[in-house]
Amino acid sequence: MNRHQRLVATLLTIGLVAGCAPTGGDLGGVATPAVTAGASIPAPSGEPTPDATGPEGSAPIASGSPGGSVTVRAYFFLGSFTGNSGLAPVLRDHPQTVAVGAAAMNDLLAGPQGTEIESRPAMYTDIPAGTRFLGLTISAGVATVNLSKEFEAGGDSASFRGRTAQVVYTLTQFPTIHGVQFELDGVGPKTLFIGSLGRADYTDVLPAIFVDRPAWGGVLGNPARITGLANVFEATFRIAIVDASGTVLVDRQAMASCGTGCWGTFDTTIPYHVAASGWGTLRVYDLSAKDGSREHLTEHPVWLTPGG
Repeated sequence: MNRHQRLVATLLTIGLVAGCAPTGGDLGGVATPAVTAGASIPAPSGEPTPDATGPEGSAPIASGSPGGSVTVRAYFFLGSFTGNSGLAPVLRDHPQTVAVGAAAMNDLLAGPQGTEIESRPAMYTDIPAGTRFLGLTISAGVATVNLSKEFEAGGDSASFRGRTAQVVYTLTQFPTIHGVQFELDGVGPKTLFIGSLGRADYTDVLPAIFVDRPAWGGVLGNPARITGLANVFEATFRIAIVDASGTVLVDRQAMASCGTGCWGTFDTTIPYHVAASGWGTLRVYDLSAKDGSREHLTEHPVWLTPGG
């Protein structure tokens, strides 16, 4: 664990002890360190990448990447205490010379790290331990990923579906990749993975309100731009931004492009006010059509930023 991870892990632990109870109600919430104006807690990475412009092995283009690095995403499962678990992205930084698709796959196979598995609820992966990344090619918008045979070992059908969804979401973060084919130990395409698979094939592994940006633990700009997918009653749900003390800075209704039995996209911009940068929580939830109670609650730790 590097210095940044140790700092954040220590502060998260302090937050859990001091809070006694989670800040997010029935879901459990994500403990967050106190807001600080200092630089003792380094800001997490933004998301200036990805860009995959050809077969793996060529140098990635990463214009705008801070510090000569590229930022990629890996998709893990965020647990839930209310049966609302589903995929969520996390960020990983790499030197600019690293092939972005291979970097993302190796990050995915390494599994959740540090505070991602120490938070409440924790993140987890359905990909079996020992699975190795063997190669990646990209042609006409389809990525063919070669994994070791351990990838199909163990677990039930739900676990198997979950692990393929993790790979598909991780690789289709790149705008030049629209579908994924699988090979195992260089043999494929496997009959278990017929044809090219895309994100639309895996909406069943998402939480009811899936936040794709910002990533779990990422920077929340100000105004905050929040995007994703939702399948909720009448396409309406709520987004709240909470500071480290538990104060709700804003709680606003949002709307997806489709709802009540269908998945719709959302892209919402919300201004908020904080005096200094620091950790906070992005909370999304729905109100029950039956009794108005809160449901489908998901929370992400985010780095709050003062408005420009």
